Amino acid sequence: QVQLVESGGGLVQAGGSLRLSCAASGRFFSITAVGWYRQAPGKQRDLVATISNGETNYADSVKGRFTISRDSAKNMVFLQMNSLKSEDTAVYYCNVKDTILLTKRDYWGQGTQVIVSS
Repeated sequence: QVQLVESGGGLVQAGGSLRLSCAASGRFFSITAVGWYRQAPGKQRDLVATISNGETNYADSVKGRFTISRDSAKNMVFLQMNSLKSEDTAVYYCNVKDTILLTKRDYWGQGTQVIVSS
């Protein structure tokens, strides 16, 4: 059974930094992408950053401030967040996209809350 567990969220002042971690366990077959998404109150869940085929992709709002990385040997995904702004406040979710015999599957963690005070 696949499980994703996020950690590292919390309360931080604007301009500060946080590092989110995602620990993945279980059996994966062919991971096509890993990433972070976020959802602010009353809003839809949006992409923050992904890694796919070795390439990174970032939402325009976080480019230059956030960095996604992956430790495949340890099944970990990280999101370094610098120069945080109040608009970064949201629940952050780890995501893994897996393919099993041509069937795509999306796995999600339970989320970790990030609150940026201005």
